[in-house]
Amino acid sequence: GMKDGSWTVLQLVEALGFCLENTDPRTRGRGIQLLSQVLLQCYSLLQEKEVLHLVLFYENRLQDHHLMIPSVLQGLRALSMCDVLSPGLAVSVLKAIFQEVHVQSLMQLDRHTVYSIIANFMSTREEELKGLGADFTFGFIQMMDGEKDPRNLLVAFQIVRDLIAKNYTLGPFVEELFEVTSCYFPIDFSPPPNDPHGIQREDLILSLRAVLASTPLFAEFLLPLLIEKMDSDLQSAKLDSLQTLTACCAIYGQKELQEFLPSLWSSLRREVFQTASEKVETECLATLHALSACLSRSVLSSDTEDLLDSFLGSILQDCRHHLCEPDMKLVWPSAKLLQAAAGASLRAYHHVTRHVLPLLLEQYTKHPQSSQRRTILEMLLGFLELQKKWGHMEEDESSLLSLRAPVCSVVFSALTDPSVQLQLVGIRALTVLGSLQGFLSPSDLELVVDHLVHLALREEDSQSSEAAMEAAGSLAPIYPKVFSGHMVPRLEEELQSEREEKSCSLQQRCLQTLAAVSTHTSIVRETVPVLLQHLRKVQKGSEARNTQDVVSVCQSLQRVALQCQQDAEGCWYYHQTVVPCLLAMALQAAMQESTHPLLGKALLEEEVLAAMVPVISAATTHLSPELAAQSVSHVVPLFLDGEVSFLPQNSFPCSFQPFENGECLEAQRRLVALLMAFICSLPRSVAIPQQERLLQELLALSCSCNCPFTATTAAKCFAGLVNKHPAGQQLDEILQLAVNRMEPIIVEGSCRRQALTLLLWVTKALVLRYHPLSTRLTDKLMDLLGDTELGPAVADGFSLLMAESPDVLHKGCHADVRIMFRQRFFTDNVPKLVQGFHGASPDVKANYLKGLSHVLNHLPKPVLVTELPTLLSLLLEALSCSDQVVQLSTLSCLQPLLLEAPQIMSLHIDTLVTKFLGLTSSPTMAVRIAALRCAHALTSLPTTVLLPYKARVIRALAKPLDDKKRLVRKEAVAARGEWFLLGSPGR
Repeated sequence: GMKDGSWTVLQLVEALGFCLENTDPRTRGRGIQLLSQVLLQCYSLLQEKEVLHLVLFYENRLQDHHLMIPSVLQGLRALSMCDVLSPGLAVSVLKAIFQEVHVQSLMQLDRHTVYSIIANFMSTREEELKGLGADFTFGFIQMMDGEKDPRNLLVAFQIVRDLIAKNYTLGPFVEELFEVTSCYFPIDFSPPPNDPHGIQREDLILSLRAVLASTPLFAEFLLPLLIEKMDSDLQSAKLDSLQTLTACCAIYGQKELQEFLPSLWSSLRREVFQTASEKVETECLATLHALSACLSRSVLSSDTEDLLDSFLGSILQDCRHHLCEPDMKLVWPSAKLLQAAAGASLRAYHHVTRHVLPLLLEQYTKHPQSSQRRTILEMLLGFLELQKKWGHMEEDESSLLSLRAPVCSVVFSALTDPSVQLQLVGIRALTVLGSLQGFLSPSDLELVVDHLVHLALREEDSQSSEAAMEAAGSLAPIYPKVFSGHMVPRLEEELQSEREEKSCSLQQRCLQTLAAVSTHTSIVRETVPVLLQHLRKVQKGSEARNTQDVVSVCQSLQRVALQCQQDAEGCWYYHQTVVPCLLAMALQAAMQESTHPLLGKALLEEEVLAAMVPVISAATTHLSPELAAQSVSHVVPLFLDGEVSFLPQNSFPCSFQPFENGECLEAQRRLVALLMAFICSLPRSVAIPQQERLLQELLALSCSCNCPFTATTAAKCFAGLVNKHPAGQQLDEILQLAVNRMEPIIVEGSCRRQALTLLLWVTKALVLRYHPLSTRLTDKLMDLLGDTELGPAVADGFSLLMAESPDVLHKGCHADVRIMFRQRFFTDNVPKLVQGFHGASPDVKANYLKGLSHVLNHLPKPVLVTELPTLLSLLLEALSCSDQVVQLSTLSCLQPLLLEAPQIMSLHIDTLVTKFLGLTSSPTMAVRIAALRCAHALTSLPTTVLLPYKARVIRALAKPLDDKKRLVRKEAVAARGEWFLLGSPGR
């Protein structure tokens, strides 16, 4: 009635008159309870005068029988949320509660109501409450004192935080407010199981920490408490104390910390030197960093002591001598403490490094052993990395700059040391030195390049070689002129050297280093021509016609392309330089095939063309739509009309006709792979000229070509275009044309496998974009599983449908890929696979199992777990299949399910144990390894389920311990060890 306006609150009170004035307290309580419940729903409808009368009524009721207090408080909570509360009423209510209600004698819910009333008033009547002065703070302290319920504490801590943050008057009650909150520190609350309130220990810890670290006024009381708890034996208390101290440092100054610094340093030092806990050590270092930062921030007046200097002096005094100890026991703890303090500010960094760096350099020369030198250099590296935080170094301030010569000498000596581990630290140090602006002189930089070239090319250990390449890539954008002027010519000279003794691995390292250093556009302009020139030498036959050499060049070109992608200028330079050059060389090789079979033949190998594909793809995916359109206007006419004018060196012995028939054109047709790489990597917004004609040519080639490589790349290219083609009549027509072309050939014909490949790729293209025709094509594949000739290939095709394709039809090449397409495919097709399996003849049942296992293997595991009960029996049947691909795929599917769905898997433990142990004797190594991993994963099932099988499994796993393959023996040892420990105490 109140909500629709037919009743007023006055009428409600009058109607409740008999209850409210009754002599029985229970009856009065029920009347007030009903009134409060109505007010909680209708408080926003009340008028100012009504609120005034109700407040006075409820205040008066606080003096009534204790049974009524909970309902009275609920009514006051409703009134505390009214916008029309008259000035002064909030103060009046709180005074009444402070005076009449003993809060801690109430039930939890009623105490929570009181805290809510205060919180409501603090958010809407702040100025009025501040008018109470320190009386408000004192009243709240009395109210909160003794609170134990975590639900109430979260609200109470928030109120204390607001008291401090909003500058309420604390008056003489600072210590009392601290005591009433700090008594909960450190929090040791453990939530009960199945707690419906969801309050975690961490919630209380963070809430209390926010209170304790909210004001410097608590410092004199809090810091002794934190020092006491840091010395506690409880790790949780140590961690909480350290994290709270770190939080306090954000608001404290020198004044608050001065008295306690010696004790704080003593506790931190002891923990870092003695603790066995990595967590405690990490928190100690974070706290030391915070203390140093706090002291660094303080503004000094002329008559005050610089506490930062004296604090750092204590740290240096206690840690410095450990850096010089021959046994080097406390070297790392000391170094970590010094680095934590030094990293807080530039002033702290200069103070510490002024004393520590000369000492470390001296120790490096004193210790001849590589292991000790590595430790010292790693410490030095830690201080060098700190310098990066402060940017450019000033000559008059930087202690590091004054030590440039000895630091460089130490680092360069590490690079020439026989120890690989010392070399690796030296390379890291070199990278950091190079990143410090203004540190390395021009002569130093030339030495850097010399060392990196030597390590990258001549160092026997691949770790050092790879690290040197990475370092060159990191430093090249900082010093592009140095690297393009000194490193690239050295590498080019090495690559072009005609020495017979030049090893294949050296040549490969040259190529890798050229790619690694290509991290700046100006360097890319130097390295790309060198890589392409090397490729031309292969084509012309002046180098050994080595397929692997060509692949190595392509891999280097691909790395350069990937590094260029985020730079528009570099990306376009690379694309217009590399793509036409690769196309021209491939065309030259294809046209020479008929007249000079040996020249350039390496470029036509499947392995080489497959290596060129990611180069062209990476060079295309990040082009802007405008530049991509410019490029596509040249490439499509090249393949459709033989238009070669845009290619470099475009005088070819015959015309380029990759889509024409003829045995002599077989080499040209293979180059469709390069068309696929380019056209399937274009942004979807780029219009492709003559697209319908191109699709028809690709369709014809994919269905008729006798070369599997060419037919497959044509099919992939067709599928990539279909996937991105805008929906509409044109797409429907081309798809119908494809279906009409494929279906008769699949039924009977000499090119059944080519037609199947096309069907699989077109189905994938449509499944990814949720095209309606995908259902019809998938059903066609289901039918073909029963084909004795094509069935196994169709079953393997289900892996193609579900897996990520590396070169086409993925998001990186702008394909239309809808989210959860795998889940949708699973829902639509797995029931059909199961039904087909049950209805199939024995000789083709394996095809359905293989298809099913491929689908399940690529399904997100949470989805698979929900469907497991209905599919598990079929998966177990798949383990009995003689097809090793089915066995391997099923085992790969079952292994994670043993970990993620132990309860369901436990129901089939007998079958699982039998099947897995049987497959450990499989003739195929991969199946034996997978079976042993599954036997290992079985140990995650409940122990009570497994114990009856323990002896049998341990006996059976003894045999693979003697397997002739090391990898099988390794898995057998791991699995058998877990079964031995099954049921042991503490497991």
